Amino acid sequence: MSAYDVTADGKLQIQELANMILPEDENFLLIFRREAAMDNSVDFMKIWRKYDVDCSGYISARELKAFLKDLFQNHQKEVSSDKLEEYTDTMMKIFDKSKDGSLDLNDLARILALEDNFLLQFQMEACGKEERKRDFTKIFEHYDVSKTGALEGAEVDGFVKDMMGLVRPNLTGPELDKLRGVLLRHCDVNKDGKIQMNELALCLGVKHKLS
Repeated sequence: MSAYDVTADGKLQIQELANMILPEDENFLLIFRREAAMDNSVDFMKIWRKYDVDCSGYISARELKAFLKDLFQNHQKEVSSDKLEEYTDTMMKIFDKSKDGSLDLNDLARILALEDNFLLQFQMEACGKEERKRDFTKIFEHYDVSKTGALEGAEVDGFVKDMMGLVRPNLTGPELDKLRGVLLRHCDVNKDGKIQMNELALCLGVKHKLS
């Protein structure tokens, strides 16, 4: 305890335990998840789009290796090509639930420790009119990470992922792409490839007047 209880609270945190039983270069994922745990599906979808290079809707072992390589570099760790290959194989064994040699959206979400669906805290149908307007504004502002007043790119992806995750928690990449197209066709009234606040309000049946 004296050697590994860094916080001196009489308990071993997961990182302290990892330091005790794992070599430093083998607990990199715990370090990443501690320092960069995600609470926004928009940031998650940016990573998904970046590493799903072939736009297949899945992350292959080769694409995962590129992700891990960048992850090590971001933490200023030198890793040999053999070690990187070993880590990639290990990660695929741990997180590839379907054992098909690729990772889906949910697999990568587990790797990145993506926190609970933001929309789970809202019960819009049970709210009064004013509460629903207020909640709608909170929701839009959460996904409008760029603060441009319109959802675009990964912001639309993140919203679709969470919205559909309420009823289909095992949404796949191809399904997300299809539903993203459906949302844009229904909500993007001015056809600019973005979803403005008033467009989303109209699409969701929320009476919202922009100031």
